[in-house]
Amino acid sequence: MNEQETIRFLNRELLDEMPALRAEAARFSASRDDQRALLRALMNVREPHALSERFVRAQDELLSAERERKGVVSVASLETVPGEDRIALWQGDITRLDADAIVNAANAQLLGCFRPGHNCIDNVIHSAAGLQLREACAALMRAQGHDEPTGQAKITPGFNLPARYVLHTVGPIITGPLRERDREMLASCYRSCLALAEEKGLKSVAFCCISTGVFHFPKDEAARIAVKTVKDCLKESAVEKVVFCVHGEENRRIYHELLY
Repeated sequence: MNEQETIRFLNRELLDEMPALRAEAARFSASRDDQRALLRALMNVREPHALSERFVRAQDELLSAERERKGVVSVASLETVPGEDRIALWQGDITRLDADAIVNAANAQLLGCFRPGHNCIDNVIHSAAGLQLREACAALMRAQGHDEPTGQAKITPGFNLPARYVLHTVGPIITGPLRERDREMLASCYRSCLALAEEKGLKSVAFCCISTGVFHFPKDEAARIAVKTVKDCLKESAVEKVVFCVHGEENRRIYHELLY
């Protein structure tokens, strides 16, 4: 199959599983871009359960080709900030980084974002990794038997990502004035991820800006906490490189002022 045929095959397979969505799917045109957008939407809403080997092969072939077109960014090649030989700042798509682990700002169910095509980091990472990531997260949650507490961390394979692993952490959700407990829970996210990375023998970790998107943690304060916590942790950690991966010019400016 060529790429367009692969996309159509995957859409047919998912719609066979979710026939109630056929009418909605019919609103997408036959163009390659529309059919690819439909595929992402269907992947986003699919509940975790077993995948056929044929589906996984086709999905992985597609996602691998897309990964190579986007271009893999070598974490080792990123320059560190002055005076910090283990910290780098990079602006771009975290799903391009070949870190040992990238950090996902997850929700308490740990299953990824179910909003079709949503641009949150949770959705972006799950969409690039493939449906195996949701199933791996579901297995963790079945074993745990309850929602993931704020400030802790779990690890899964990266599947179709350049990163070997994904560290999933649930940051605090801000609905009113910022509290000291919110600050402590955000710091705990960074500590937990680095502790788990060290436990698993990982040498490089790329952090997204945890809680600053749909969880509404103020960006300036979140960055201050992130930088301070990571610097403190690295004093005793075997992790060799931490990348602060930022999306958008505002976040880049905030981190640049803190690190340079």
